[in-house]
Amino acid sequence: MSEQKIITVRDVMKQNYDIVEGMATVRQALEVMRYVDTKSLIVDKRHEQDEYGIVLLSDIAKKVLAANKSPDRTSIYEVMTKPALTVHPDMHIRYASALFARFGISRAPVVDGSGKIVGIVSHTDMVMKGLMNLV
Repeated sequence: MSEQKIITVRDVMKQNYDIVEGMATVRQALEVMRYVDTKSLIVDKRHEQDEYGIVLLSDIAKKVLAANKSPDRTSIYEVMTKPALTVHPDMHIRYASALFARFGISRAPVVDGSGKIVGIVSHTDMVMKGLMNLV
């Protein structure tokens, strides 16, 4: 029986990520998303004991567009998910994927042992970059 290869979150995560302040308007966040071509932004901590948040394009669609709210008068704090569920870079992608499924999320910040963000990972990253190397 052959030994199965271990693929960690670090192996498949995107090291480039973008952070937005929670007080930013939805319009400002959308401008960043468009500029960097992403569907999610990490929402920065307000202070050291705070937690990171995350805002997805789908959050904006549901909580702003569908609710007929103004993107100029709606802050990211109103639409983000906080605290963001985070994963460790050394976590096996099978466990990270199970965690995503259990909590109904599609992406998460990757945070090292010191609490520093080192990347972001999505289901797509785990399947396309990881699963193909496991089977």
